[in-house]
Amino acid sequence: MPGRYYEQWTLGDRIRHQPHRTVTETDNLLISALTHNPQPLHLDETYAEGTEFGRIVVNGTFTFALLVGLSVGDTTLGTLVANLGYDKVRMPKPVFIGDTLRAETEVVGLKDSQSRPEAGIVTFEHRMYNQREELVCVMERTALMQRRPA
Repeated sequence: MPGRYYEQWTLGDRIRHQPHRTVTETDNLLISALTHNPQPLHLDETYAEGTEFGRIVVNGTFTFALLVGLSVGDTTLGTLVANLGYDKVRMPKPVFIGDTLRAETEVVGLKDSQSRPEAGIVTFEHRMYNQREELVCVMERTALMQRRPA
């Protein structure tokens, strides 16, 4: 099982996740359609050309979801009880079709669960970078994690 149990984490742990992912037009179209988001900045090339970006900007919910997804295998796969929250989501740079994105994670908080002695709370800071090493998304994910079985 790739995910770590609560006691296997320490503050400051850092992981660079694999694989990296190149964003496609289909990715952007599907997330926009699945979430009923008609924003022309994400869907209309002619409209997007007239904006300050000059081209379609990838739907931010795709970037956010990809960031979480790329981290799961190394962090919570098989050891997660529940995600408790996603906080401080910021997108300092836009993502464009054709960008190749990579994710990394740092443990920024550890806390014993008061209500569940068989679990603990880990706060991860996830960061996403494009191929130019520009930060495109950063967020905190708080996860209730299983303790190692006795």
